[in-house]
Amino acid sequence: MKLTGVELRRIAMPLVSPFRTSFSTQTSRDILLLRVVTDAGEGWGECVALSDPRYSPEYVDGAADALRRFLIPAIAGEGLDATQVAARLHQFKGHQMAKAALEMGVLDAELRAEGRSLARELGAVSTRVPSGVSVGIMDSIDELLDAVDGYLDEGYVRIKLKIQPGWDIEPVRAVRERFGDDVLLQVDANTAYTLRDARRLAALDAFDLLLIEQPLEEDDIVGHADLARQVQTPICLDESITSAQSAAAAIRLGATSVVNIKPGRVGGYLEARRIHDVCAANGVPVWCGGMLETGLGRAANVALAALPGFTLPGDTSGSGRYYSDDITEPFVLEEGHLAVPTGPGLGVTPREDALRERTTHTEWIAV
Repeated sequence: MKLTGVELRRIAMPLVSPFRTSFSTQTSRDILLLRVVTDAGEGWGECVALSDPRYSPEYVDGAADALRRFLIPAIAGEGLDATQVAARLHQFKGHQMAKAALEMGVLDAELRAEGRSLARELGAVSTRVPSGVSVGIMDSIDELLDAVDGYLDEGYVRIKLKIQPGWDIEPVRAVRERFGDDVLLQVDANTAYTLRDARRLAALDAFDLLLIEQPLEEDDIVGHADLARQVQTPICLDESITSAQSAAAAIRLGATSVVNIKPGRVGGYLEARRIHDVCAANGVPVWCGGMLETGLGRAANVALAALPGFTLPGDTSGSGRYYSDDITEPFVLEEGHLAVPTGPGLGVTPREDALRERTTHTEWIAV
């Protein structure tokens, strides 16, 4: 394919309720979409960077600038295919989320033109994937219990609780006591703790959790290895995993026994597949994380989660978990699962009316 240009489109997506983690509270999402236009057709990419650099060093304005000035020009020219995008962009340090969005758009355009689905391209073996839900930090335990009750009633097969110092042991205990030991339950700290908190984190062993996700800072791989020797609950890395190479190193050091794969964080879906393969070769289960994506990113995540190594339910929630009106046809939970799209490319396209309503800015970058 030959790239003609890329449209950068900013959209505003209000959340159905505030989503609070250890690093921020979100009430809406400022999302950067990419419409990649080639001589063979067009495709869509979604950048998962947040508005400010709290989850990672990347943020939406920075991603747009990197795409405009460096990344898009680097893939201009003849003979472009999706497998070449990462190599062409490797010269630029960082900006994984921007790179992932661009690769996603090229991959979608290529697969649509050839009539192939992303799920098939990645190696999916399932037609539907189990769906978990991420529950943010609440103002009270009663509010948390009501939220968990509602999600279980909707059919979610796994509950993830966001935690931070001061909101950890008691909320987890309350959920276990209210809903019992049969509920698949895990926690996510988003780097909120240090190794000095090992004893407190070990207290979570009493609740039979699937895992503790990213308790320490992302660059503290040795600390995670030390922590793993002090707690019985499996340690799962998220922010620390930025590539297949980093995943292999973390596994070798004993820093993780479960991996959360977020394609945006690792530079794209093709690198995400490589991480899956590394983990599978080492007997390490993986699951697909989420970044409050629209239906575009959700479709791609569901396709990824259908690979054989994804043996744990991911954060592949239904559209209604975050948005009252998604920009694609909504993903709806059926018996705790989401169907894997089978159409060409992502298998979904944005609704023109929804795009018009949500768009705050567009920019065309010709090449």
